[in-house]
Amino acid sequence: MKAISGTWLDFYHPNPYEGDTWNATTQQFTADDWLIKIEEMAEVGMDTFVLLNVALHGKSFYPSEAIPLRWDLVCDDPLEAMLSAGDRLGLSFYIGLGFFTTPIMGSLSVRGDRNDLRYAVADELSRRYGRHRSFTGWYFPVEAAIFTYFPDEYIAYANELADYCRRIGPQKVLIAPYGTRSINGDDRFVAQLRSLDVDYIAYQDEIGVDRTTFEAVEETFARLREAHDKAGKPLWADLELFRFQGKVLMPGSFERVERQLSILSEYADKVLCYQYLGMMNKPGSSAHAGHETSVALYEAYAARMKQLGLLK
Repeated sequence: MKAISGTWLDFYHPNPYEGDTWNATTQQFTADDWLIKIEEMAEVGMDTFVLLNVALHGKSFYPSEAIPLRWDLVCDDPLEAMLSAGDRLGLSFYIGLGFFTTPIMGSLSVRGDRNDLRYAVADELSRRYGRHRSFTGWYFPVEAAIFTYFPDEYIAYANELADYCRRIGPQKVLIAPYGTRSINGDDRFVAQLRSLDVDYIAYQDEIGVDRTTFEAVEETFARLREAHDKAGKPLWADLELFRFQGKVLMPGSFERVERQLSILSEYADKVLCYQYLGMMNKPGSSAHAGHETSVALYEAYAARMKQLGLLK
């Protein structure tokens, strides 16, 4: 069994209704609150953080010239607060580069944002935050919609953007495709993996969205392990912690999460989750964000990891 060693997070969850249990809270977070939250996640074994986006609906979450309209947040620069906490704690952050102006729901297209805006924001982020040791790389939130194979258009988009991001720094690139259940892992798929100029691919397990079964997840990740070994690329997994209650994301049961983790641990080099924020909270946290049942998931997960010797 592996511990969950990374998570996605957001300043304001982009999809309508899904983040209703924490969006209003994180809008009120101070820099100290973000420090507390990052420390809390690091304490439970997480060292890798994937920030979903730095702007949404044409407004930025940080002081930006590329996107001058601002979200109304208590913390003037939550990205600076996160990265400063990461520097102190020895963490890695991958910063989302996309969906600045377009809604995510119904707009999963590599043409969703103008290319010049992607590059302008990348330049600005590199200049403004590149001094932070914790700013490890980039996350491309416009995800590949895999149907057996990666779309050719997506590979071209990812490679072009990755080439630019590596030139300005930092160097690493992470993607997290969906449609995982359709992958067959044949020679054509292996060739696509070799052609993708990204460092890490964290496949969504699709249990939280209820599109697959545990048995299918195991079969799929076994094929992925073989394909990634042939391609010489690390295999990461994206464990979906959530369940849906109507349109709202809620914490899944620990029994389900433990079964997901046991399967993914067998095949993946690293297991990330979507997402700690909103789905887990340390008991008594002064930066609690999410439904009250998130405390129970945290407690059950932490107790099991301690029992396995994976957490102090």
